[in-house]
Amino acid sequence: MTNTIQFTHADGIAVLTFNRPAQRNALDTAAMIAFAERIAQIAADAAQHDLFRALIITGAGTNAFCSGADLVEMSGKPSAADGLAMSARMGDALMILEALPFPTIAAINGYALGGGAEVALACDLRIIDAAARIGFVQARRGLTPGWGGGQRLLRLVGYPRALEILLEARILDADTAHTAGLVERIAPAGGALDAARAFAAEIAQRDPAVVRSIKTLLRAGWMQPYPQALMSERALFPPLWAGDARKAATQSFLEKSDKS
Repeated sequence: MTNTIQFTHADGIAVLTFNRPAQRNALDTAAMIAFAERIAQIAADAAQHDLFRALIITGAGTNAFCSGADLVEMSGKPSAADGLAMSARMGDALMILEALPFPTIAAINGYALGGGAEVALACDLRIIDAAARIGFVQARRGLTPGWGGGQRLLRLVGYPRALEILLEARILDADTAHTAGLVERIAPAGGALDAARAFAAEIAQRDPAVVRSIKTLLRAGWMQPYPQALMSERALFPPLWAGDARKAATQSFLEKSDKS
């Protein structure tokens, strides 16, 4: 694993950092491989052990979250086969990322452009620095999104808005991105990672089975027909009803009621 991707984990909160600040955290082939391997390892660890409550993805430095593929390196890989290899590697990694059983948060601390915007949208939630920018600029480069970002954008903001964003290929400031529905929260300048850590700490205080079930039932609504999604949601409820967290919450409520 190269140091182009840094990873830390403490108190159930994992942080993955794109670490090429001199290149605006653009991803060359080595960084893409390292990212894909790390995401696969996180997924494998999550399947075997209850290690994580949340994952934050951010960029090193203050200038960029991730500016997408390293165009300097990619200029030497011009064939359709080269494009397919990159699209498959990052597309598969982002599918694993979005399917992780716990919440993921993009702490957008600077420019998130092209593939960087696609990474951000593969996270469940996005917190953007007030001074940061996000842009689906692929059309400026003679491209469409290739890592799954187009489909995620469509599901996030709807067809007309997604079409407008992709065709205009503008770089949006934090307020515009929030109004468009691309991000959920705006942090003070320089504060995206701190805000993401605080949010992740809140999540970590919830019962992990409840958190995972909430993510599962909402993803069911995206991935399944409505009647099937309703049944999936219903199936998640009984184990939680019989669970220790629900019983403890009910007992606490009853005790407070007796004292009032």
